[in-house]
Amino acid sequence: MENFIVSARKYRPASFDMVIGQDSITNTLKSAIKNNHLAQSYLFCGPRGVGKTTCARIFAKTINCSNLGDNSEACDKCESCISFNTLRSFNIHELDAASNNKVEDIRSLNDQVRIPPQIGKYSIYIIDEVHMLTASAFNAFLKTLEEPPSHAIFILATTEKHKIIPTILSRCQIFDFNRIKIEDIVHRLMYVAKNEGITAEEEALHIIGQKADGAMRDALSIFDQIVSLSGKNITYKDVIENLNVLDYEYYFKCIDGALAGDVSSVLLTFNEILEKGFDGHNFISGLNSHLRDLLVSKDESTLRLLETTTAVKKRYLQQTGKCSAEFLFKALEIGTNCDLAYKNSKNPRLHVELALIRQCRITSEVLDITEKKKSDQKPVKNQEDDIPLPSKSEIIRQKSQPVERNITRLESDQGTHNPVFEKPSRTFSIKDVISDDAILNEKMSKAPDIKSSDAGTHTDFKVEFSTKAFEAAWKEFKDQLSGEGTRIISMFKSITPEVEDDQTIKIHLSNIAQKDTFVQNYKQSLSTFLMNKFILSGIDIETIVDQTETDEILYTDEQKLNYMFNKFPVLKEMKRNFNLDIT
Repeated sequence: MENFIVSARKYRPASFDMVIGQDSITNTLKSAIKNNHLAQSYLFCGPRGVGKTTCARIFAKTINCSNLGDNSEACDKCESCISFNTLRSFNIHELDAASNNKVEDIRSLNDQVRIPPQIGKYSIYIIDEVHMLTASAFNAFLKTLEEPPSHAIFILATTEKHKIIPTILSRCQIFDFNRIKIEDIVHRLMYVAKNEGITAEEEALHIIGQKADGAMRDALSIFDQIVSLSGKNITYKDVIENLNVLDYEYYFKCIDGALAGDVSSVLLTFNEILEKGFDGHNFISGLNSHLRDLLVSKDESTLRLLETTTAVKKRYLQQTGKCSAEFLFKALEIGTNCDLAYKNSKNPRLHVELALIRQCRITSEVLDITEKKKSDQKPVKNQEDDIPLPSKSEIIRQKSQPVERNITRLESDQGTHNPVFEKPSRTFSIKDVISDDAILNEKMSKAPDIKSSDAGTHTDFKVEFSTKAFEAAWKEFKDQLSGEGTRIISMFKSITPEVEDDQTIKIHLSNIAQKDTFVQNYKQSLSTFLMNKFILSGIDIETIVDQTETDEILYTDEQKLNYMFNKFPVLKEMKRNFNLDIT
């Protein structure tokens, strides 16, 4: 019986062209080899199973090949390539930093670097999981990594780049490996299945690709696991049973029931899912992913975001045609809230069932809102529109007759009294209009002149500005500040205003703090108050701090006390009379 070799090892890429999903990196490495622009150290970082160590080995094999092809690929015929393929090459050294992470291991590596290669130009040192090195080991490795011998090239590989110290990163060319797309994984699995004589459904391989989460090695391991169960024929049913994946048919069935508002069928479907051993949290998470796929299927430009087979895409297109955008947004909101609160729920099953019931009610709620909007948009017929407009002949005839107040049927219905008809004592004529206008003009000419800005409001008239009038106005302005607080009231009591000319007022303040408070909060208010009070074309308010205020900064209590004694001598006498102390 032949020894079984897992697919991840058996189908490991042996050249750059066989590497899956990392075209930008492989092209860069091939170009560097072709132009002989090789760096002294490289750092390959990315998720697990995306080809970091594989690319490092291919790169090490290719740069020592003595007969490179036109596409910068190794020939697999020279002595260096043959020794590499048979695992007996002395030019390529691999070190697992997860188990050799001490300073002694790095010192041994530094001594080994000095030995030149026996075959080929370069000695390549591949250090896997380099982030596992200790801080002391990193420091011991710095000098060798920065200035290695001309024949030494280091290739570091890691899944956690953030754990590597910056001094190491600065000495390397960094290549970030991407997760492999599901389509690329499916194509590779189909190639492996064909070589192994295995028939596999495309949908089954898609499930394997989704479960692998972008790692080719994981996908090949899952593929071997399914083959062990199913043999030479891999079906979609076998994959979902073996991987404990919920069939997407349940999601389609739940959404169809929610669109129809059939709560019973949706709850029975959820009960069937629970009876098969699936967790409610996984179900609601999968349902949210299904709603997301329906949403991206709404637009042709986002349809490419749907990673599934062609047959399943048709199913999504059919169902998304039945769903409105409002339904999908609301259902996603309900499902996301259920997902977030699931762990904190004491009755998880009821929590999911309530979310499903709310999703079933979305369609009816949207219809109710739409009908309400339509009813609100109907034009309300005005009762006055029923009253026919009089013709031109009727208007002329009414003008020639005595004027009566016409009260319509609408007015009489709306009021609480019977209609009243008022008859003028005399007829209407042009002569009366002319005489009334003359009387009105005479009255208006005798009325006092009121400015347009004061029209319609009851305000006092402005007076001429003078020093005496300003003193009264200043007292009135201070009275308006009675509610500003004790500190502001005492501040304005200490302020001394001075009228210099008809348009300049100087405000004398005691200190800088008072000046800042006045300028920021009250200067504009005073200016507006005076402009409304007096007849002024403009006014200038200047703030002056009295020169008696000291400019010296007082630090100690004794300095502050001496300053107060000099400014207010009565305090010194009070201290002596009452025998006061500084506290």
